Amino acid sequence: MDVSPISANGHWEADIYLQLAATVRGTRLLRNEHRGPLYVQKPFYPEGHECAHVYLLHPPGGLVSGDRLNIEIDLAAGAQTLVTTPGAGRVYRARDDASLQRQSLTVQVADDAMLEWLPLETILFPAARVHLNTEVHLEAGGRCLLWDIISFGLPANQQPFDRGELDQRLRIYQGSKLVINERLLINEQSLPLLGTNVGFRGAPVYALMLAGPFAEDIHEDVMQQLRYHCTQIDDADLAAISRCGDFLSIRFCGWSAEQARRLLTRLWCDIRPLLTGRDACMPRIWAT
Repeated sequence: MDVSPISANGHWEADIYLQLAATVRGTRLLRNEHRGPLYVQKPFYPEGHECAHVYLLHPPGGLVSGDRLNIEIDLAAGAQTLVTTPGAGRVYRARDDASLQRQSLTVQVADDAMLEWLPLETILFPAARVHLNTEVHLEAGGRCLLWDIISFGLPANQQPFDRGELDQRLRIYQGSKLVINERLLINEQSLPLLGTNVGFRGAPVYALMLAGPFAEDIHEDVMQQLRYHCTQIDDADLAAISRCGDFLSIRFCGWSAEQARRLLTRLWCDIRPLLTGRDACMPRIWAT
């Protein structure tokens, strides 16, 4: 592949294509092609060879105006992978020309394959302008569990996200049918709503988890346990869980990305066995 990561206008552009397949030796990374500063060194197998843990590395650590990241993952039948990142992503202040920062994730999940997409949070610096697009295509029997955590501004430095733009889209297809269609649009027109009760009440952190489809109905005792987790948060935070067809949807609005991660991790520990038949196994990189 072309290894030149810099476009004619000086922006960083990076692409990666990962293909994983189930073999007699477990899930293997068959293709690992990249261009620019976005790559995977090797898969890890802390829970055995059936599930490959993949760490997506982006050495620049953030996006500036005009940068573009394109991630494509192809899971063949029976493959299982957990993809995460070693640190928080950052989207820096846009230049005066207001060029967009872009990240695109496209995943193909074949029959009986399982995707877990569990990156650490994305921090939006004040005046960032970013489009985040995720598409997951599930064949019959394909499953997914994914989360996204967005931190607006730098509240510890008294720098709120009082200007900028976020256009976050997430779509999940089963075959050709669109079953999940999420969009969060924050721009100059909607920014004032972030501080109101119909918005985020001024809270700087928003998180979303989606999981499914489930082969069987989730027992009410399990739903009660998941709802209980959503109450074990700080009084100033909000969290809720709902069913959306064959999927579970969990939302968090609060004041700490760390609190969001803790909640989603507790929920993941209970939801994962329902989807995969496997207990939760924390990626080792989360402990570093």
